[in-house]
Amino acid sequence: MITVGLTGSIGMGKSTVAKMFAELGAPVFDADAAVHQLYGPDGAAARAIADLFPGVVGEGGVDRAILRARVKDDPAGLRRLEELVHPLVADRRRRWLRAQKRRNTPVVVLDIPLLFETGGDRLVDAVVVVSAPEDVQRRRVLGRPGMTVEALNAILARQMPDSEKRARADAVIDTSGPFPATRRQVRRVLRRLKRRARVKE
Repeated sequence: MITVGLTGSIGMGKSTVAKMFAELGAPVFDADAAVHQLYGPDGAAARAIADLFPGVVGEGGVDRAILRARVKDDPAGLRRLEELVHPLVADRRRRWLRAQKRRNTPVVVLDIPLLFETGGDRLVDAVVVVSAPEDVQRRRVLGRPGMTVEALNAILARQMPDSEKRARADAVIDTSGPFPATRRQVRRVLRRLKRRARVKE
């Protein structure tokens, strides 16, 4: 089984590419979706987060907007949050990978936004980076409700530069064109990965 780390900076189209991989037959583990489940009203992280950050957890679970605001200028708080949540996500990922291995799945995709930043690239066989020109990225992100230039710049400051991600990637998928062009790139990359999985066997 070939394990692929899928990553890309904000606004690059990573979620779209992840969906295309899944549609083309490569199961995807979504780290963000795992966090959403952990933050839910019955999530494994909700009670501990309520203890760490009183007032951020309600009937619907963790209020991510309030939590983001609480840790925005609190590096120690953010570190405590990561120390709590990352092992829980890693455990879910390990169990998911074991299940895929039992099914003899040839290629699996781990959708991890901060793959390089968290050292996740060491856990995978190949890295695919989703990218687009900076003007396309900024237009996409600033078109989101409530997003500001300041907020975007703060997010980008926490992420590895796109140029460095591309330099470290095994494959780059450019999402600046129409969807069919992106899908063709995903299909080509997946074909190569499947060939590699057969060789690995």
